[in-house]
Amino acid sequence: MALEITDANFEETVLNSDKPVMVDFWAAWCGPCRMVGPIIDQISDEYDGKAIVGKVDVDANQEFAAKYGVRNIPTVLVFHNGEVVGRQVGVAPKNAYSEALDSLLAES
Repeated sequence: MALEITDANFEETVLNSDKPVMVDFWAAWCGPCRMVGPIIDQISDEYDGKAIVGKVDVDANQEFAAKYGVRNIPTVLVFHNGEVVGRQVGVAPKNAYSEALDSLLAES
């Protein structure tokens, strides 16, 4: 299951992580977000211990969504060493998300 990331723990969980981090910006009312959610949960399980995978509810946590220019949801950002290195807007197949993490893990 993906971690719940909030404005309060974003910096510690995402920006200060020594592992790659995938963050799904979503909202409960968003139909496409409900399609991406189970994929993100699967990736969270598959990359447990290798990467951090979490979700930010943009209705409850707007600070970092605004900071990173998240205008449409779902938007999945990939962070490495505190920097955004990947962005996927809208629904994509699972391999689009896992390949983003695989390329970072191959570098380390």
